[in-house]
Amino acid sequence: MVIVKVMGGLGNQLQQYALYRKLESIGRDVRLDVSWFRNTGEQQSVLARRELELEYFTRLTYREASPEEIRSVLGRLWEEPESAMAKIRRKVFPGSNPCFEEWDLYHEQVFQFTDKYLVGYWACEKYYADILSGLRQEIRFPACEDEDIGRRNEEAAARMKAVESVSVHVRRGDYLDAANRALFGEICTDAYYDAAIRFIRERYPAARFFFFSDDTAYVREHYADGEDEVIDWNVGRNSFYDMMLMSCCRHNICANSTFSFWGARLNDNKTKCMIRPSIHKNTQKCVPEQMKELWQGWTLITPQGGLP
Repeated sequence: MVIVKVMGGLGNQLQQYALYRKLESIGRDVRLDVSWFRNTGEQQSVLARRELELEYFTRLTYREASPEEIRSVLGRLWEEPESAMAKIRRKVFPGSNPCFEEWDLYHEQVFQFTDKYLVGYWACEKYYADILSGLRQEIRFPACEDEDIGRRNEEAAARMKAVESVSVHVRRGDYLDAANRALFGEICTDAYYDAAIRFIRERYPAARFFFFSDDTAYVREHYADGEDEVIDWNVGRNSFYDMMLMSCCRHNICANSTFSFWGARLNDNKTKCMIRPSIHKNTQKCVPEQMKELWQGWTLITPQGGLP
């Protein structure tokens, strides 16, 4: 049995679900472990407590790993920490480790595992690019419980579909925290957004830009002009409808955020232009040939505003 751990925000959850569906499609006996969302101790490492937002999508079906199934795969790791000798043994003989933790951009070996506990975010497009069309049919947003918000979203979606619309995601919020800033900051710079917007305008002169952000005041001051629209009403539990609206745009400019990656992935426009930063984290070095192979169909722009 292969078990995929689910953790993090909605974008990460969708990636873990997508890997689950990919493994299922190749015949693996696979489960999702969602216990992270019930374990307050595990969530102490994140700035904001997360909810299992996969539950909001009624078309998503998956088998949840039971404690007994997790224990059967992890063995002693389930109940007690490893000894120093055990850790050394697992490093020398990695095949003996029942837990595989993501450490690189892409791990082809995950498709060979038949008995493993997988820990990671699996952001790379190559993991599930060939099943994205099916995932778009499954990942359907529920009707909004707030009728006014639901109406505003419907009207915005209609405006987006009527023009050469482009979503632009500017993520600040938790990325301004000192630790997160060191890891994720100074990647989606002004130069990045200027270059991305210019790239779109050169190809689509009639482009209309729709901005999404957790800091809409900053966006209005720094990026949006009189013809642009800032989507600012989807807050709190309704914030995931921003992803839905991003998918309604014809083209997408993403932050280094899996949230906007999925806004682009769920966009079913066959001629869409998807732009993302050349790196996701400051610990990553962009190897252009590798990134273009792992993220086929995407345009990469560096923090300096160039093409890698």
